[in-house]
Amino acid sequence: MTPFPRLEIRITHKERRVSMSWQMASLLLLGGSTVLLFVGMPVAISFIAINVIGATLFLGGDAGLHQVARNSVAAAINFSLTPIPLFILMGEVLFHTGLALKVIDGVERLIRQVPGRLAVVAVVAGTIFSAISGSTIATTAMLGSLMLPVMLSRGYNPVLATGPIMAIGAVDMLIPPSALTVLLGSLSGISISKLLIGGVVPGLMLSVAFVGYIVVRVITRPELAPATHIESKTGWARYELLFLYVLPLASIFVVVIGAMSAGIATPTESAALGALATMALAAGYRALSFKNLLQALRGTVAISGMILFIILGATTFSQILSFSGATQGIVSAILGQGLSAFAILAGMMLLLIFLGIFVDQVSMMLITLPVFMPIVQRLDIDLIWFGVLYLICMQLGLLLPPHGLLLMTMKGVAPPEVTMSHIFQAVVPYIAMSLVLLLIIILFPAIATWLPNLLG
Repeated sequence: MTPFPRLEIRITHKERRVSMSWQMASLLLLGGSTVLLFVGMPVAISFIAINVIGATLFLGGDAGLHQVARNSVAAAINFSLTPIPLFILMGEVLFHTGLALKVIDGVERLIRQVPGRLAVVAVVAGTIFSAISGSTIATTAMLGSLMLPVMLSRGYNPVLATGPIMAIGAVDMLIPPSALTVLLGSLSGISISKLLIGGVVPGLMLSVAFVGYIVVRVITRPELAPATHIESKTGWARYELLFLYVLPLASIFVVVIGAMSAGIATPTESAALGALATMALAAGYRALSFKNLLQALRGTVAISGMILFIILGATTFSQILSFSGATQGIVSAILGQGLSAFAILAGMMLLLIFLGIFVDQVSMMLITLPVFMPIVQRLDIDLIWFGVLYLICMQLGLLLPPHGLLLMTMKGVAPPEVTMSHIFQAVVPYIAMSLVLLLIIILFPAIATWLPNLLG
């Protein structure tokens, strides 16, 4: 039996440092942060608390605390994080100006009578929102508050009605612009522009799979979504909103991705172009007033501030973990087992899915990336491929019961007759489809890397 790791404390005249084995350091830092998250402490406070303890023990007391402060400032002013508030602003402007409603109306006019028509409309409209909004929560909340009452009033089963809305909200993470994708690229060192583009094909594949599932499900069980008579628009009336609103707003996606892939602009500059195009279109439609612009800016500041406050501890946490010897020890222990690269990668994905049951996506990144990235680099795994797999696992975490963020969001906007049991049942088939996609991309990496390499 391996003896319990010995803890040795060395105290000098000016500083106090602790020398301990990498196992003890890992238990203290990784285990401590995980426990704090599990007991409900806010993410930012959890990592700041662990950073203070780690800096005191491993970085030399007061000198270490000063280093934590410097690292926090450096993390917050990191230029690569600038696209996050700009992507969030795009979505906030669309929601507060009411242009998002025009997109739903335009999509609904285009889709004729198909099984589960309103659920299909929710998926298609949500896919379009994913291309012009950087917030999964905002997409789910908006579609849930607008479309769910309509579906329920027309006799849709609550399970069928809520599932597509939550599922397509999670896809928002894969299709750019995505604030969490920018954060993942920044923390992992993966190219942000290629990572953003890499999520496009998997995201569209999921959207198509969702539509196919809804249609087949309703064909086999028509009582889940009773057919209702709709007044079909003909001629120009049917395509009016498509040309006046849907296509102009969808062109924002072309602006953002086109500028990055053509090398005309960096991710930050592309995000700025997207935000400018969104506000210009809103102003052109005479929907941008001072009041709703102020609401959009306030929403952007609130969400961005929360994300940036969490990021304050990310860089320092990674440095302390590395300085304590925990990172090198864990990496050496894993690689020393003689496992294949495929087995190690599969283990990483399983760990991410497990963590998704308990913690949010930012916490997953902060806990795992300091350990995962050195392993990925040592094994020479394609970074874009790994990044897309990581995004799919995080997207799964948004839907996994009992604490999936989009499950809570849906419950918050759903009518009282929709129970948590309905919501838990609703996400099961979409979780299964996401797992299948994860397996497909593991087996066929080109699905994730083809488009970034082509446009790159």
